[in-house]
Amino acid sequence: MTLVTDERPGRDLTLPVRTDRLVLRQLRPDDLDRHAEIYGDPAVMRYLLVDVIDREHIGEHLAGRLTSTLPEDDGFVCVGIEDDGRLVGEGFVFHRGLGQYEVGYLLHPDEAGRGYATEAARALVAAAFAELGAHRVFGRLDARNDASANVLRRLGMRQEAHLRENAWVKGEWTDELVFAITESEWTSPAPASPAPAGVEVGGGS
Repeated sequence: MTLVTDERPGRDLTLPVRTDRLVLRQLRPDDLDRHAEIYGDPAVMRYLLVDVIDREHIGEHLAGRLTSTLPEDDGFVCVGIEDDGRLVGEGFVFHRGLGQYEVGYLLHPDEAGRGYATEAARALVAAAFAELGAHRVFGRLDARNDASANVLRRLGMRQEAHLRENAWVKGEWTDELVFAITESEWTSPAPASPAPAGVEVGGGS
């Protein structure tokens, strides 16, 4: 993967970020329809703390994401994930303070299974380390979200925690998983362990 990004530490995420297939760019007002399709789909929002967003409120929701500047601690930026001119999803970088950054991603319901989440998340993690001066990057997810857990594992993140029934999601208590990787692990990854006989490695989105 070829990653094009400014390696100057700072608080602004220099966009666009380009990978082999994707362009991670600032969201635009003309993304409204695809933005609405992502956040209005119950399956996409299934494992998130927030509910679906109806068309009446989606314009205001998008307007709050049209920036590439990270605010102070606990702020975030949202980027559009584009392939061949088509918005296929959205990615997030949250500033948690003390060199800690959290990444997240959502895919359009028609775009799952094509590797977009892994490719975009890898670019966001790389940008957090190279450009934002991150010491540690992590992801948090509902423990039932196997596809997202597999994305983070493919990035080389290790599972740090399994929190039992710590989140109230869509009317029920759920477990949360935490995956993370430090700058030294990202820049000097340990050799991969060979897979056991009969186990296929790879696949997913």
